[in-house]
Amino acid sequence: MKSINANGHIISFEEPKIMGILNVTPDSFYDGNKFNAVDAAILQVSKMITEGVDILDIGAASSRPGAETLTAEEEISRLKPILSEIKNQFPELIISVDTYLSKVAYFAINNGAQIINDISAFEIDSKMLDVVEETQAPYVLMHMKGQPRTMQANPSYESVTEEVLKFCIKKIEQLKARSVKDYIVDPGFGFGKSIDDNYKLFMNLEVFKLLEAPILVGISRKSMIYKLLGITAKESLSATSALHLQSLFMGANILRVHDVKEAKQTIDLYKMLVKHN
Repeated sequence: MKSINANGHIISFEEPKIMGILNVTPDSFYDGNKFNAVDAAILQVSKMITEGVDILDIGAASSRPGAETLTAEEEISRLKPILSEIKNQFPELIISVDTYLSKVAYFAINNGAQIINDISAFEIDSKMLDVVEETQAPYVLMHMKGQPRTMQANPSYESVTEEVLKFCIKKIEQLKARSVKDYIVDPGFGFGKSIDDNYKLFMNLEVFKLLEAPILVGISRKSMIYKLLGITAKESLSATSALHLQSLFMGANILRVHDVKEAKQTIDLYKMLVKHN
């Protein structure tokens, strides 16, 4: 799959793309409470556009380990004013909504978002599959073992790569059965996986090319990086960039990031290295 159709916006993956994270939450692990006011969110979006973002991913409910569970109505109330103003000021920007609730996804797609990014791959809310079928919005399906509140409580696998791959195959079959053509695969780094699991999965990223779908890598400033190195999320940008470069060589098509400028630099370096390989 070389491209997806996001409500008339054709996104080609001949070159890697940057998905910029906008958490409009008070409690996200890295940038909670920074962008949950409209003015602050708009300034951050403007900055990301200047730095070269391709897709904006807006999340109104934190999915960090132990995060509180919101109702759809609570999530929509956070999302609505910010999504509205972003569409007003940046009408050409491609927007993804980061939610596992079908009502939130349906609201977002009908109010200017073009992509659904579901960390549960419709495991938490089975009606999400109905929304994807009806809207035909490109869908990011991600593997998560358990739920955000409990996912890091001693996760275990016989073979993490095999289990995640089989999960993705099953989910793609379900999407195809609903005539959904545009989907993206996210192995789910940090979601129900130990540090070792994350790196085993990371080093087998090329396996997911078998799915013939764009591969999204979401490792930006995650604990798999900063806990391993004994640093904080704030200090983990250079290590994040190092893994981003490696992931591109292993087949990543989308980098989901907090830091757009540095991701763009990483992609530019990757393109130069490939050009002279």
